[in-house]
Amino acid sequence: MRDPAPPEAKSSIQVIERMMKLLDVLSYYHDPVSLKQLSLETGLHPSTAHRILAAMAVSGFVERADPGTYRLGIRLLELGNVVKSRINIRDSAMPLMQKLHVTLGESVNLGVRQGDEIVYVERTSSGRSSVRVVHLVGARAPLHVTAVGKLYLAEEGAQEIREYAKRTSLPGYTPTSITTLERLEKEIEKVRRHGVAFDNEEIETGLRCIAAPIRDDSSELVAGLSVSAPAERHKPGWAPIVRQAADEISAAIGYFMPAK
Repeated sequence: MRDPAPPEAKSSIQVIERMMKLLDVLSYYHDPVSLKQLSLETGLHPSTAHRILAAMAVSGFVERADPGTYRLGIRLLELGNVVKSRINIRDSAMPLMQKLHVTLGESVNLGVRQGDEIVYVERTSSGRSSVRVVHLVGARAPLHVTAVGKLYLAEEGAQEIREYAKRTSLPGYTPTSITTLERLEKEIEKVRRHGVAFDNEEIETGLRCIAAPIRDDSSELVAGLSVSAPAERHKPGWAPIVRQAADEISAAIGYFMPAK
């Protein structure tokens, strides 16, 4: 028999449940809702509701309107847009990823940045090679040793790249991993010049990768499309094909490519 959850865990879960009740009620109304009404509809004591609403207001999940009234906060819109963006990217990307997979016969990956890492959110597996751990859906890898990560670093200024190097210490994973700021700066300059990024067996020996950027309707880099293959099958000449597929995904989510 499992031990019962400690009191603090139960208390935390209870607070979350109460927050969700309040958010649900607020979502029913277009206009601000009074504390009295919120208390009535959630079954919470007014002082309890007030305390939780105050905490959510600090985080931007709710906003105080007129005295004693509340409405949903802008933070929910921000988070909703993030979720919407990622869902749209995956939905739009998958058919083109599958097409690219058929064309090249290798694994195609979709990665997004979270902090100092790339998270792989979608993948088409190649039956010709074993599954590489770094490219499993949900797997993470540092920016400086991945092709997609280098795309994101290329969006940063010199100071931000120096800060990344200092913050992470640029750990190496293979003999070809970039582990110095000087090498990283030269590599990022190449990415900016060519518009694509390469991983030369930097995260896993025997695995190479090409990545191209995916941009949204505001021209922001929102994901990277990459093709990974064993070193003996990898071809740098795939770069234009990968870039074309990434451009098509970008167009599908609203990016308008400026005339050259």
